[in-house]
Amino acid sequence: MKTEFLTKSQENLKAAELLLANQLYNASANRAYYAAFQAAIAALADIGFEAERKNHGRIQSNFVAELIQKRKVYPGYLKSSLMELQDVRNDADYDAQLISQKVAIRQLKKAQELVTAIVNGLQP
Repeated sequence: MKTEFLTKSQENLKAAELLLANQLYNASANRAYYAAFQAAIAALADIGFEAERKNHGRIQSNFVAELIQKRKVYPGYLKSSLMELQDVRNDADYDAQLISQKVAIRQLKKAQELVTAIVNGLQP
């Protein structure tokens, strides 16, 4: 399961980059969040944690509680990353206001940072 969700994460990161390059900022923000979310699922699977994959809040809280606070696999500054990424994704998907290029770039960078940290923290 870890490998499959890492593959999905990488696909979504690449999609977010392509969408951003094509000025599709709302879609890029959406895919950036899912890249990070799927990487978090992979990280939880890496420690044998069975995650309820459709429950975003539970994935976010388990990632923070298990991998940042308890096991200290990832640095504390990443604690709010998934929630912040989801907030922007929710704006992109559900608000009438369009996501700006600046926000989409920031969203992609935050997702890239989290995905990179997760990949680097995974067991071989």
